Amino acid sequence: MALRIHPEGRPFVIGALLIGALLGLLGWLVEASPWYWGVAGGVWGVTMAFLLNFFRYPDRPLPKDPDGIYAPCDGKVVLIQKTFESRYFGEQMVQISIFMSPLNVHVNWAPAAGLLVEKQAHRGHYLVAWHPKASLLNEQTFLAVVGEPPARRYALRQIAGVLARRIATYPNHLEWLNQGQEIGFIRFGSRVDVLLPLSATILVQVGQTVRGRLTCLAKW
Repeated sequence: MALRIHPEGRPFVIGALLIGALLGLLGWLVEASPWYWGVAGGVWGVTMAFLLNFFRYPDRPLPKDPDGIYAPCDGKVVLIQKTFESRYFGEQMVQISIFMSPLNVHVNWAPAAGLLVEKQAHRGHYLVAWHPKASLLNEQTFLAVVGEPPARRYALRQIAGVLARRIATYPNHLEWLNQGQEIGFIRFGSRVDVLLPLSATILVQVGQTVRGRLTCLAKW
């Protein structure tokens, strides 16, 4: 299967290709030494490999269980706890936090179907994404989703980390989200919090590696 690059990454990949071409042209014009070719080629190769890996765009099947709540991203579960969700629902919920390292796929998907009833962007800090206070202090986008029936409600927090400087969130306010629909992308190392009703049955544990659209986090 051919490697697909996410649209968010295409400017970076094209830019790296152009830089590589310029380095090659410069080396040819000045008849550069083997040392130049080794260093320039090595740095360019490592950079290109990182970009291709980071912005890879996997083709994954849609979730098949409407009663399941699926991982919104690839990564590692770093926190599961009860917390008070104050931005929209105003109730105690279960928070599942997933840390995405720079080596993970950074596409975000909707864990379950529902109406996007709230979308808020918040400026903030850039603490390491696994820091307990990142959910409160870091730059982030908050989404509240209400399904059918309304008891099937959840919230998402797309959280920037130390390296992340752009959070892309595609759906608009009051747009219906299908389960597994692509909803965003975060650059370059970040975290996603999923907040669920206390009645949800949690199926994952701290330390577990999950895959977006594939791992079932919980059941309604």
